[in-house]
Amino acid sequence: MAEWKFEDPPNVAVFVDRSIVADDDWIAHVSHDDDDGSWQFHSSDTRDRHQGDIMIISLQNVVRRDESISALADLPEGWHAWRSSKSSPWQRGKSPPVGFNDNNEPAES
Repeated sequence: MAEWKFEDPPNVAVFVDRSIVADDDWIAHVSHDDDDGSWQFHSSDTRDRHQGDIMIISLQNVVRRDESISALADLPEGWHAWRSSKSSPWQRGKSPPVGFNDNNEPAES
């Protein structure tokens, strides 16, 4: 793994959709919450999530799964990032994007 770029330590707890860990789904949406600075990583699956669909793992574990997340190390609190496919570039914004992708349409699995 490349140099650690986040201000948060590698072992900070983050929220992750279970499908990213259990099913090796790709990360489509990231939020850096403004109320407490926590990170959330959401998969390309657009279905409604339930509490049991969320896991808590280390930020380092997320970066190991997808090193492109390192490009978001400077994402300000209160901002979101999204992409329409695993190979698409990250888009950023202060407000959550409609459909979590750069085309403003629901992401495809």
